[in-house]
Amino acid sequence: MTANRGLALFRFFFAALCLLALVVQYTSNALTIENYRSLNFFSFFTVESNILATATFAVAGWYAWQGTNSRWLELLRGAAVMYMTVTGITYSLLLSDIEVDTAIGWVNVVLHYTMPTVIVIDWLVDLPRTRITLKESLIWLAFPLAYLVYSLIRGPIADWYPYPFLDPRISGYGQVAVMSLVIAVLAFALAVIIALSTKLQNTVPHPATAPATGRRKVTSEKA
Repeated sequence: MTANRGLALFRFFFAALCLLALVVQYTSNALTIENYRSLNFFSFFTVESNILATATFAVAGWYAWQGTNSRWLELLRGAAVMYMTVTGITYSLLLSDIEVDTAIGWVNVVLHYTMPTVIVIDWLVDLPRTRITLKESLIWLAFPLAYLVYSLIRGPIADWYPYPFLDPRISGYGQVAVMSLVIAVLAFALAVIIALSTKLQNTVPHPATAPATGRRKVTSEKA
């Protein structure tokens, strides 16, 4: 695998941008909100998925810089794509008019719009070399499920829920169950789509191998 410094710098830039956005928003909340509970900030799916996206871009950037790859990184990238896409879609459809601890305008744009878009682009530009099976992709559903359980258990204890659609005090547990099912279906559909997209790895030129392929073609024609 050939090193791709351009792709690496792309990933490093957005990893740094996302990290900066998270740090700035958390610091602002901690300094301006009285008796601010830090755990609440880190209990938003948006924050957790963006932390994962930051780490994924940083690691994937290093691998691209070195010209190496690994199966676990491909699976991690797929998971990050799914979680960030869920974040972007859910925010756009359900939460865009609700305060979710991202009051700073540019931070909100980075976490809810920029990063979900960028991580999908990165995935399509650099598809995994080996297909990801549907069975493997279903592993990605474990985190959203664990997040739901965590939120519903912590909610009554902390008297706080991260999102209105997870708050049974508003519409009851029936509504929570319906919304959770809808998001679960969305997550499953995304897992299937992301897994199926890896079938394209033989039809879309890989950024690390496209130049080399071109050179082989010229040699063949001369022969």
